[in-house]
Amino acid sequence: MAAHSGLAKIVGMSPENIEALRDGTPMLDEKLEALRHFTQQMVRERAWVKDSEIETFMAAGYSQQQVLEVIVGITIKVMHNYTNHIAKTPLDKQFKPNTWSKPE
Repeated sequence: MAAHSGLAKIVGMSPENIEALRDGTPMLDEKLEALRHFTQQMVRERAWVKDSEIETFMAAGYSQQQVLEVIVGITIKVMHNYTNHIAKTPLDKQFKPNTWSKPE
């Protein structure tokens, strides 16, 4: 989460939207919220989302190509996280200020 938060800052994502992602709360930007929600549903449902979820995502301004891009993004994240967990990769020092712990 720390590296992703740091990269989000670099690309200009607002602190409010970064905090919403970290907290699991709705984002202020409606289009980004549609992306967050759709991605979350794809992960939770292991891609067995209802057609209405895809339709809602596309109605927010996304395309079929971006549905595939969400799948690719999830795939990369899983491979990255699994590898780093098994390898016990230490967090890069530049991302330490963004360290996050899951709320209990």
